[in-house]
Amino acid sequence: MRSSLLLLSLFVLLSGCQKSGKKIIAVVPKATSHLFWLSVQSGAMAAGEEYGVQVEWNGAASETDYTRQVQILDSFISRRVDGIAVAATERKILLSSLDRAAAAGIPVTVFDSGVDGDNYMTFLATNNYEAGQLAARTLGRILDGKGDVAIILHAAGSTSTMDREKGFADALKAEFSGIKIVASQYGQSDRSKAMAAAENILSAHPKLNGMFGSSEPSSVGAALAIKSRGLGGKVHLVAFDSSDGMIEDLKAGVIDAMVVQDPVRMGHDAVKTLVDKLNGITPPKRIDLSARVVTKADLDKAEVQRLLHPELKK
Repeated sequence: MRSSLLLLSLFVLLSGCQKSGKKIIAVVPKATSHLFWLSVQSGAMAAGEEYGVQVEWNGAASETDYTRQVQILDSFISRRVDGIAVAATERKILLSSLDRAAAAGIPVTVFDSGVDGDNYMTFLATNNYEAGQLAARTLGRILDGKGDVAIILHAAGSTSTMDREKGFADALKAEFSGIKIVASQYGQSDRSKAMAAAENILSAHPKLNGMFGSSEPSSVGAALAIKSRGLGGKVHLVAFDSSDGMIEDLKAGVIDAMVVQDPVRMGHDAVKTLVDKLNGITPPKRIDLSARVVTKADLDKAEVQRLLHPELKK
C-alpha cells in the first residue's frame, strides 16, 4: 500500500513537472475590467495557444492602482518567469522593477503605454500621438474648422493617453486655427468622475461645440454628461476606444466618431515578441500599431465588426 502511494506521488510530481515544461509568459495589463483589456487578454491567450507557451494574466482592478501593478510585476520577476509583457499605468513607477527584470535576464515587452526609461526589450503600442491627431482632424472636420472644444483627460502619468491628448492639441493648433481648446479635466479612469468632469465643463462653457474623450472611461463619462443635458448632436463628441454602450451612442448620434485600436492584436503581438526572443529572434525596439476612425456609416463593415466585437478568449 505504501509503495503504491509512493508511486502515485511520483506520478503526480512527474506530471506537474511535465506541465511546467512550457515557457511562462506573464502579461500585466493596466487593469482587468474594461473591454479593451479583456480584448488584450484574448489576444494574449490566443498567442499562448498558437506558440505553445503558458500565458499568465494578472492585473490590478483599477488603472490608478499603481502600487498593486508594481506588486504583481515584482511577483512575476521573483518567480523568474520566462518573459513579461506589461502595460505601464504610470510612466515612472515601474522603472526599478524593469531594472530588476533586466538583471534577472527576463525579457520585457512594454505594451500599450510606455515608460520614461529604456531598460526593456520592446515597446509595442498604438501610435497614440498619431491617433490623437486623427481625433483632432475628425472633430475639426465635423465642426467645419471653428468652435470651442474641451478634452476629458484620462489620468496623470499615463503615457498612452498623454500622447493622444498632445497629438489632439497639436493637430488642432497646427491645422484648425478657428478651433480653441477652452477646458480640460481628468476623469481618473473612472466613468462617474469623467461624467462629473464633463458636467463641470458644460456648466462653465454653455456654448461648447465639441469634446474629445481620450480613453474609454473618459468617453463614456462625456457621453453620459451630453445625454443628461439633451445635447446629443449639439456638442459633438469624438471618443477613443469602444464599448457596447459607446456603439449604441454612436448609432444614436451622441458620439460622432470613435478612434479605435486593435487590442486583440496588441495582446497577441506582445506575447509573440517574447516568444521570438526565447527562440533567438530579437524583435525591434519599437513596434507601432495604427488606429482607425469609426463612424456610424462604418458599423456594418466586416473589419470594423472584428474590432468592435472581438471573440474573447480567456
